[in-house]
Amino acid sequence: MRDQKHSYLSRSVDQLKPSGIRRFFDLASQMENVISLGVGEPDFVTPWNVIEASFHSLEQGYTAYTANAGLFELREEISKYLNKSYEVAYNPENQVIVTVGASQAIDIALRAIINPGEEVIVVEPGFVSYAPAVALAGGTPVTIQATAENAFNIQPYQIEAAITPNTKAIILCSPNNPTGAVLSKDELSGIASVIEKHDLLVISDEIYAELTYDEVFTSFASIKGMIDRTILISGFSKAFAMTGWRLGYAAGPKDIIAAMTKIHQYTIMCAPTMAQHGALEALRHGNDSVIQMKTSYRQRRNFVVKALNEMGLSCHSPGGAFYVFPSVENTGLSSEEFAEQLLHEERVAVVPGNVFGKSGEGHIRCSYATSLKQLDEAMKRMARFVERRL
Repeated sequence: MRDQKHSYLSRSVDQLKPSGIRRFFDLASQMENVISLGVGEPDFVTPWNVIEASFHSLEQGYTAYTANAGLFELREEISKYLNKSYEVAYNPENQVIVTVGASQAIDIALRAIINPGEEVIVVEPGFVSYAPAVALAGGTPVTIQATAENAFNIQPYQIEAAITPNTKAIILCSPNNPTGAVLSKDELSGIASVIEKHDLLVISDEIYAELTYDEVFTSFASIKGMIDRTILISGFSKAFAMTGWRLGYAAGPKDIIAAMTKIHQYTIMCAPTMAQHGALEALRHGNDSVIQMKTSYRQRRNFVVKALNEMGLSCHSPGGAFYVFPSVENTGLSSEEFAEQLLHEERVAVVPGNVFGKSGEGHIRCSYATSLKQLDEAMKRMARFVERRL
């Protein structure tokens, strides 16, 4: 007889832990006067020309399905954009697919390449969805820990030490969520040597590519010999302030993109048509808005890093994305204790670093994708909180 409690649930789903980020959002939503530094999305409204292009597509009657892989015109623009921006060349006919956000692209990429029991290396601290997505695809996530001593950039020897005969791929994210760490071209080349040596694939999450502040972004696919081993994941949410539009894409070897498209056909059909028309406008005429938002983020980053260090929380300056990842170890509190007590005492919501992996313990993630006025008040509240504990 079945266990009545779990008789109808998939074991793999039943064993998943709820998102640690979501728990703190839920707590904050029940309280008044909370400043949230937890949400990983821009505070900017989508640029008006993008919104207008979407309206216009509806007015023109573009309300039907598109091709499964997305509007060919959009795939062409994505190919041009990647080539111009990052010097990687993809055929829009069979090497690009438009997805419902970058998250869906990651999901179907994993399902397209994993056989039951195969291993995928996941770098931590990292986006909370990676390891669960590997497990849901039938694979085994193998975590490796980037550390503050190396500015949270993973080292090639760490990857090599985690490889077994069952290893199929590794997920990389640069700029990184939650640390903001950016892998340089030399660092990527060192990782590429390990990838080639062990005949692995790389799922390269480059959703924050446009938001780098101190050096030119390097796509992993642009490293010599890596374009045929890389599934490049990106989208419009972060740089173009289009999170709610749910539009991403993947580019990669045509056999892998074909497999991803089959999964996409049966589960999604196609990404929203009006959002795809908005994305066309974003790629064609959205660069000025991206530059303006990036300039604002850089200013906010500098302000927050300075404030955190001055209050006694050691914080390196992140090279990209819109997060800082300060250490809270000198307060004597764990990541979760710090986040919970800060929320209740000072009404500032941050995310405990341990939800992003074991090496995130002792840190918190703060998003600076909010106004300088809000950031200034949040830093004052945090300084009061920290002063009581140092």
